[in-house]
Amino acid sequence: MKLRPLADRVIVKRVESETKTASGIYIPDNAAEKPDQGEVLAVGPGKRNDKGEIAALTVKVGDRVLFGKYSGQTVKVDGDELLVMKEDDLFAVVETK
Repeated sequence: MKLRPLADRVIVKRVESETKTASGIYIPDNAAEKPDQGEVLAVGPGKRNDKGEIAALTVKVGDRVLFGKYSGQTVKVDGDELLVMKEDDLFAVVETK
């Protein structure tokens, strides 16, 4: 199945968080929190502004983004758990350099 988000929505796949702390302590799966970072898999065309023009989104496919722990709607597609959320729910794009 393939998803195509509408308007200003994006589809994000959570990035697995570290299971070991900086001091070397392993965190069991049941104690770990859901990661708040993900990779953008798809973006919608954008939202219409007051003039009726479509304003393109600022994130693009492949961006690594930060979002709130309880942001978005969880959906399962082909066994993968994905999040569908509005671009406004994203906090930042993680720059690697």
